[in-house]
Amino acid sequence: MTTAASTSAPSARPRIALVATGGTIAGAGTGGDATPSAAYQSAVVTADALVAGVPGLARLADLRAEQLFQIDSADFTDERLLQLARRVAALCAQPDFDGVVITHGTDTMEETAYFLHLTVPTDKPVVLTGAMRPGTALAADGPVNLLHAVAVAAHPSSAGRGVLVVMNEQIHSARDVAKVHAMRVDAFASPHGALGLVVEGTPRWYRGLTRPHTRTSEFDIAAIDTLPLVGVVASHGNMRRELYDAWASAGARAIVHVGFGGGTVPAYLQALLPELRDRGVQVVRAARVGDGPVIRNANYDDDAAGSVVVDDQNPQRARLLAALALTRTQDACEIQQVFWRY
Repeated sequence: MTTAASTSAPSARPRIALVATGGTIAGAGTGGDATPSAAYQSAVVTADALVAGVPGLARLADLRAEQLFQIDSADFTDERLLQLARRVAALCAQPDFDGVVITHGTDTMEETAYFLHLTVPTDKPVVLTGAMRPGTALAADGPVNLLHAVAVAAHPSSAGRGVLVVMNEQIHSARDVAKVHAMRVDAFASPHGALGLVVEGTPRWYRGLTRPHTRTSEFDIAAIDTLPLVGVVASHGNMRRELYDAWASAGARAIVHVGFGGGTVPAYLQALLPELRDRGVQVVRAARVGDGPVIRNANYDDDAAGSVVVDDQNPQRARLLAALALTRTQDACEIQQVFWRY
């Protein structure tokens, strides 16, 4: 469903497409007590209602809202991710839009943002936002997050900065941002710091990006029909090789090993990784700590095993980047270069 948020004559205001996918920002309480709690149903408020609930949006931009999905973001699959990327790319290709805002659940927002960052070839601002509290909660954060996201998407200084995540007055790069708290409104953070802030309704920028994205990325959604299956196995004491074998049997073309510390592989699993490589399954070593680079051949002989290491991509980003790399090459050395490049 698509509706025009404004039916007035054309104006000089930026024209922004708003794509709603559900999530807590579209949630409503189920208990009748307006408190910030977990007692709410996600993805029940429509795109039109979200826009109508923030009257200040009309002063910032001419909005066209559409409901692409109405789901909890935990229900995002690779197929839905591809569908969203194709829709965003199509909207960005239209000359009558200056930018795109996506409302999204916070659980997988960082993954969606990263995928769009790498696959949508545009210089136009693409901004994701959401909420940690449903709209019926006391001090709901969704309305102001949406207002700020539209303000960032509508501002000319946002162009060419890749896909952005705007939450709690901060502007994060999709390359770095992660959800780091289960409940607080300041749940999103970037290890290298936010790109900027929303100050009195206007973006202020404090750092830029050096890694390829959007227009300079080699991964164009127009050339991607499906994503190869990539599994993730988290490290813990007393691990079992059966988990890796199960992913390989399911058809995974790569497995992200989420190692201890700097991607450590336990001694009792070290012979497994080259076995998987011999079975045609790429192995990517990442770190479960969530920050910092994994060093090749440190604590494990990656050259001998034929494995790949991340740079500082967290495990969920490593899964997506490995899948994208596999759409272009099967060579472990070339995949390694992709992780160092992006």
